Amino acid sequence: MKTFEYTITDPVGIHARPAGLLVKKIKEFTSTVTVIKGDKAVNALKLMALMGMGIKQGDTISVNVEGADEETAAAAIEEFFKANF
Repeated sequence: MKTFEYTITDPVGIHARPAGLLVKKIKEFTSTVTVIKGDKAVNALKLMALMGMGIKQGDTISVNVEGADEETAAAAIEEFFKANF
């Protein structure tokens, strides 16, 4: 399992448009991606659950990537976060 932490810099936090793009990015890989904030953890493919976490600017989240292509997936998803959130 690969894990990275990311602090949200987008003034709106994780919202609909980039969250939808994140789901599309994750679907490129076979690994399971879990987003964790505090004591909440959701499968990142579940758009409404992801948005329902209420992740705002300044929040630090953990992203766990587990599966056959976790190395590649984790690197690509971390780059996606840096470019969009």
